[in-house]
Amino acid sequence: MAHIDDPQTQKANLTFIKASMKEPLLTRDHEFDLAQRWRSAGDTAALHELVRAYTRLVVSIAARFRHYGLPVGDLVQEGNVGLMQAAARFEPDRGVRFSTYAAWWIRSAMQDYVLRNWSIVRTGTTAAQKSLFFNLRRLRARIEESSGAPLTDAGRRKIASELHVELAEVELMDMRLGAADQSLNAPVGDSSEDDWQDFLPDRRPNPEEVVTSTRDGEIRSRWLAEAMGELSSRERAIIRQRRLQEEGATLEELGRELGVSKERVRQLEHRALVKLRQSIRKRTESPADLFSDGG
Repeated sequence: MAHIDDPQTQKANLTFIKASMKEPLLTRDHEFDLAQRWRSAGDTAALHELVRAYTRLVVSIAARFRHYGLPVGDLVQEGNVGLMQAAARFEPDRGVRFSTYAAWWIRSAMQDYVLRNWSIVRTGTTAAQKSLFFNLRRLRARIEESSGAPLTDAGRRKIASELHVELAEVELMDMRLGAADQSLNAPVGDSSEDDWQDFLPDRRPNPEEVVTSTRDGEIRSRWLAEAMGELSSRERAIIRQRRLQEEGATLEELGRELGVSKERVRQLEHRALVKLRQSIRKRTESPADLFSDGG
């Protein structure tokens, strides 16, 4: 999907980027001190200085995702969220530079944003599919298949082997990346007044089918009610509690309620079901029952 920033947004993004690049770089010791003050004492001033210093990292990583056609401003915003998450979780005592740790969170936040917004169709959900989405172009270029033509069998096998995915997944993702979303409201042709959506089949039931389905449901309900009326009170209680409730009662529970054994409840249930089947079968074989309104 194509996304275009309006001029005012573009100007604001440019101002932010310039301001980010003017922030001073941090030495390892000063970075460690800021992280310690924030983690140990909750020093928000230290947090702000640490985050401001690495907004340039957000801008740098956002530039790598520009070819997906999404607004740079949105990518930067998502990256800033990842940067704040990194600051909240960073443990300076582990001896890792904050920039190294934050880069992972920033990149992950931007990747999630791209996957959510690149297409109206969900692109990938598993780790392997995400890896395929973000690495397919790079791998195509490496095997000299970046001309836009479909991948050859040999190319698909190379990519599938490197990313540990199935050949079919490589082919499907290649097709997805090579095609853009199209609006159903778009005209079929330059001179056509018809939209693509005009040719979509309507699979909803027609009025006749709705009436027939409703009528059939009413008939089945009436038959069941009449068949239940032919059972004894104990049999009706068992069928209602065992078969007509969302969470049916157990044989043991009904046995205690009726003062009989579980085996006796099972026998009564079986006998009641046989009676119901016989009663309903008689009605299905009777044309009069099919057309009777129950009155």
